[in-house]
Formats: sequence, structure tokens, C-alpha cells
Amino acid sequence: MRILITGVSGLLGINLALELTQAHQVFGIVNDHPLKLTTLPAGKGFEIAQADLTIPGVAKSFIDKIQPDWIIHCAALANLDTCESNPSLAHRLNAEVPGELAVLAAKSGIRLLHISTDAVFDGKKGDYVETDHPNPLSIYAHSKLDGEQRVLDANPEAVVARVNLHGWSISGKRSLAEFFFYNLQAGKSVLGFTDVYFCPVLANDLAPIFIAMLEKGLQGLYHAVSSESLTKYDFGLCIARKFGLDETQVRPSSVAEAGLKAARAPRLTLKTEKLSQALGFNMPAIAPGIERLHDLYQQSYPQLLHKLLQ
Repeated sequence: MRILITGVSGLLGINLALELTQAHQVFGIVNDHPLKLTTLPAGKGFEIAQADLTIPGVAKSFIDKIQPDWIIHCAALANLDTCESNPSLAHRLNAEVPGELAVLAAKSGIRLLHISTDAVFDGKKGDYVETDHPNPLSIYAHSKLDGEQRVLDANPEAVVARVNLHGWSISGKRSLAEFFFYNLQAGKSVLGFTDVYFCPVLANDLAPIFIAMLEKGLQGLYHAVSSESLTKYDFGLCIARKFGLDETQVRPSSVAEAGLKAARAPRLTLKTEKLSQALGFNMPAIAPGIERLHDLYQQSYPQLLHKLLQ
């Protein structure tokens, strides 16, 4: 299959691209972060183009040129505090652009998988299913929820995946796993929220899940997160233990102590039974994801990603 991945320099995009090149022809779109693909080993390469999808007509020109079978739309403004400071840009990138891509995909007969977030919920209840009513707390979450609705309104055959992920990124600063690992490795203490629960899944492990969703022609909304949940404090302890770092440097705290600009939902636990039943297998557990994160580190995978920026 010919797969177009937007936001391919991001945490999810780059890991999807590297996983999928083994069996598919992958094309990536970046905006502000051009990549040096010549550093990739044989068999890992993919084609890339730099483009600003907020400019009218740009997305159509690339789709017409590439003619993908599938589009996985990862591009987004994901920094919560940046979204709070620039709500108009958040709305453009996270809501309007996905809606425009959905229209283009529908007209061209292309399958679209749009990436959304667990943050559309307020976290008061937890164990959310796809039919639960969202209540976003931040500009980021509001814009992502708007994006979901625009995609499905414009293209009912599209599929939307709400995710919460971790993994190795090009910058080394895009995931909570990296935050804990690099700070602890440097001997720094870090806060771990004991009152924030989530269901993190390794970005690499989403690749076969997304392919299965597209191959089966799933439509509508699905939760694509880990089948388990834990607090961010406990996640930090898991990272410390797996990498042989000092877990006493992960200090328990409440999210209120952090002084964050954007509101965080306390219990973002999502149920994954709908997707599991549709695909015929369970979503990944947390421990195997951390195990593979460690395996990738031992294989110098973070260094491979970092070279893409040099």
C-alpha cells in the first residue's frame, strides 16, 4: 500500500514511518522540521516532502501527486501550553486542517485514519467508552475534539483513533518516557503525578494496530490506547526500574503542584473493548511496551532518530 503520513517528524509519525516501510511504500510530510533521511539504514527509507498544510491547495497538490491508498494524519499542534497561548493556530492545525483532509480523502476514495487524543475527556469519571460525552478542559483538547467532529462529518468512512502514547522521538523531548529517562539518567529528580491516570501505549506498537484498522475498513471513533492504566508517578517508577535508574528521584506529587498553564484531566482511562472486538486481539499492555522501549534503546534507536536532524 501507498501510505501518506502527515507530521512524520513527530513522535508518532516518525515511529509509524519506520515501522511501516518494511511492508509498505511510505510518504511523509513535514512542516518545520526537515529530516536527513540519508542517515537511515537500508530498508528503513521513505520519501519525504516539506509542506505547510494550512495553506489552501497544498494538501490537494500532494495528494494528487502521491496518490496514496491510505492517509494517516498525525500532524497537530500538540504542545498544550502553546495551544493556550495561540488558540487560533491550534484551531487551524487541529480542527480545520483535518476537516479539509477528510473532504479530500472522501473525494479521492482514500482511506483516512485521523489521530486524536484521550484529552477530549475531563477525567472526572474515567474508564471512558467511545459513546461517552467529551468535555475538553484545554484549548488543545477543544481543538482536537473539533477536529474529530469535522473529520467524521465530512467523511463518515474515515476512522478516528484516540491515543495516548510514549516512545523515542527525534528531539528526545516529545514523550513522558523520555522526560523520565533523560532526567533520571542525568541524576535529576522529577515530579510524578500520583493523581493523574492514563493508558500509555508505545508509538511503535500502534503501527500494526493502525494497519489492521485500515485493512478492515473500520469507520468512526475508536480508543487506541493501552489495555491497562497507571498513574504518571508509577509510570516514572517503571521507567526507572527498567533502565536501572534511581527510582527515589521520581518524587510523588499532585498535578496542582506543577503550576501548568493548561488544565490536565485527572483520570484519562479509556476502554478499548470496541477496538479489540473489531480487530480480534487485545490492545497492548504497558509492561511489554516499556520492555520494547528498553530494547530499542539497546539497539541505539534514539541515536538513529537523532541523526535525522543533523
